Amino acid sequence: MGKVGRLIEIVERLSEFDEYDTIYASEPWTEDSDAMVATGLDTGRSPPEAVEAGLEYFLEIHICREVIEGWLASIKEKPSLAGGLSKDYRIRHQ
Repeated sequence: MGKVGRLIEIVERLSEFDEYDTIYASEPWTEDSDAMVATGLDTGRSPPEAVEAGLEYFLEIHICREVIEGWLASIKEKPSLAGGLSKDYRIRHQ
């Protein structure tokens, strides 16, 4: 945690994180956005490491898991996260 990577890499590894940790990412949010997972502060503020990296609140891990599970249940073709979602997949599913 606390290490900046790509948002898609965090999504690929959601199961590795505590459900109450939070994803912070740079805007605009894309699969290539800089991102990190960190424990949110009780004050509701972003943790210092996210602020220092210029990252904004994105989603808690448990919410991200729920969103992805719901999305996957609603589509016929399961996407591959290897290398991100292909341009062809994104165009066909907009």
